[in-house]
Amino acid sequence: MGTALIQISVTFLSSVKATVIKFISQAKVFISSKKITNLDSNKAACLDINVLNCRINLTESKAENQAPEFTPLEKKAVSLTGFTVEICGSIRAPDDGHYASLKISVMDITDGVSKAVPVHARSKQWQMQARHTSGGQDSPAFCYRADLGRLPQQNTTLSDWTTVARMNVDWLEFAYRGKRNLQFQISILSRDGGQELACANCNFVYENTAFGYIDLQENIRRAKVLAVPIAFAVSAADRKLHNRELEVIKNWARNNLDLSETSDKAKRKLEKALNRTIAFFRDGNQIDIYEVCSELVEIAPLAERYNILELCLYVAQADGSAATEELNLLKSLATLLEVDADKFRTMMEKILPVSIHEVKDTEVLIGVTSGMSKEGSRHQLNREYAKWNARVTNCDPRVRTQADQMLKLIAEARSQYVG
Repeated sequence: MGTALIQISVTFLSSVKATVIKFISQAKVFISSKKITNLDSNKAACLDINVLNCRINLTESKAENQAPEFTPLEKKAVSLTGFTVEICGSIRAPDDGHYASLKISVMDITDGVSKAVPVHARSKQWQMQARHTSGGQDSPAFCYRADLGRLPQQNTTLSDWTTVARMNVDWLEFAYRGKRNLQFQISILSRDGGQELACANCNFVYENTAFGYIDLQENIRRAKVLAVPIAFAVSAADRKLHNRELEVIKNWARNNLDLSETSDKAKRKLEKALNRTIAFFRDGNQIDIYEVCSELVEIAPLAERYNILELCLYVAQADGSAATEELNLLKSLATLLEVDADKFRTMMEKILPVSIHEVKDTEVLIGVTSGMSKEGSRHQLNREYAKWNARVTNCDPRVRTQADQMLKLIAEARSQYVG
């Protein structure tokens, strides 16, 4: 994307910164008084049965697909990957028949315990609730809780590994992508008072193939930095850098590049970086749009890509006229950023009404292309006609004017593509 521009981005980024007899799905589990003593000698030698021990296994299970688009006859079993938690050893309670509960949390200790970060829960159901946090506020940290029922004795010993929980992997949101060293923290609590009766930790290495929540935060910051040169490229598409377009970009950068807690020095660096980028484009230089968009598709959530396109649309709007070169680049950006064409067209209708287009591009404005069949063109034109015809009586005169212009364009396109 150009050596000078890469240096600008790097410079800016561096400155801101019981026996339990069964566990089924999410149902209760409980501890019975039955003791199973079939541990082999090697396992027994590795365990201190006088304390609580735990271990984690990655398992597959089958579940019915509950997606609403499937009818009961179409529903099929799907495979779910999950962490199965097993415990053995001793639990000491205040008395016989004491009611107990289970709590499991997960930390990512890949970079060491001192730099541990919590694994988050995707669903509020599994998030740590305010009454269980020191600050009295809800936390996104994963916290699995289940009722274990009555402990049979004051001192209950599980002589064999006993499954107490199975947690689907898709319940969890990890901090980072890649091979992660996870520490599972298991606590047996007094159900009523919350007093910890026994606890154990165990580690498990898991390969997370998706971006983690910290990855996503960093990716969004990176995407916002990349948005700036793309917006400048739109401004420079017609070989002119209008002041109003430049102010749109500068204001967006000031509001979106996380400067609220940075020093005045860092803010001055941003202004210098923006001015150098303007000079870069004024000298006739270009960036590799394909390269930048490829990185954005790789790292940026879809919503962030729409935000970048919205910025670019406002840049094209700023001088009151959308040049042909700007419109062509915007169309290419929508394709390269892999956004929905209909949604992009809706954004364009709102920000760049047909009245400011230098050239009326039917593909951009109506969604009809030369590659469509006659029937496909007719269907798309009918959709657009119904939409714009409903707006000819809108209370906003600007909307009525735009509707009249679009209906005329649709009529011309119908003559060209349908006959």
